[in-house]
Amino acid sequence: MFTDRLTDTATRIDAHLAAVLASRPDLPVTQGMRYALRGGKKLRGFLVIEAARLHDIPETQAIWPAAAIEAVHAYSLVHDDLPCMDDDDLRRGLPTVHRKWDDGTAVLVGDALQALGFELAGHENVGSPEVRANLMLSLARAAGAEGMVLGQALDIAAETAATPLTLEQITALQAGKTGALIGWSAEAGARLAGADPAPLGRYAAALGLAFQIADDILDVTGDAAEVGKAVGKDAAAGKATFVSLLGLDGAKRRADALVTEACDALSCYGARAATLKEAARFVIARRN
Repeated sequence: MFTDRLTDTATRIDAHLAAVLASRPDLPVTQGMRYALRGGKKLRGFLVIEAARLHDIPETQAIWPAAAIEAVHAYSLVHDDLPCMDDDDLRRGLPTVHRKWDDGTAVLVGDALQALGFELAGHENVGSPEVRANLMLSLARAAGAEGMVLGQALDIAAETAATPLTLEQITALQAGKTGALIGWSAEAGARLAGADPAPLGRYAAALGLAFQIADDILDVTGDAAEVGKAVGKDAAAGKATFVSLLGLDGAKRRADALVTEACDALSCYGARAATLKEAARFVIARRN
């Protein structure tokens, strides 16, 4: 069953991250790192490992970039939850890092997690120096002002814009904010093998957008206890989302079409890509 496989992979990624952090000093910043990494589906790390499997890369090698992307993703969440950003009190059903400690500790936790991500992507067990350099350079671009940070910046700017964003603008924003790290995750397996990442890039572009539409739907239909964070914030803030622009049914249809697009992008891999296709269907069926 797909969810069992996802959970098992998440457990192994969690164990790897715990082992890496076990020797670090037991200070608030490292305690916060462990706290921020706990829980979650580890979907991005799962994509790394499954895409690597398509290229016959063993998990012992792929686990390092899988852990790397989860560290970078966790950093983005810690900073996104801060009062100067989205100002959230809950993440994965627990107090956010700045609520459990303080704002300064949360900033440092995020900084340290970002650095950890690059440390893991560049670990000697990942592969040749060329492969490691490729992974780190592409991760920098995906996480920075060409990718995730750009999406975050556009999101902040939209909060004070005179008019709500258009569908085209929201799509571009989310391609960075959500899609960039998902894109890196899916392409990492090909990069590990020195193969063409384009098919997995097309898969990830559709998957990332479907993931965000599913998030927008959950913000309208989800329950905070189940989702693990506050819901209804977008509507309360008058924020343009895929649901506000397409309607609930229209957003669901668009997500379904994107899943089909994502699966079609994997046709060159045949039956070997079955698990990645299941991952695409999972993102719009999830409840958190």
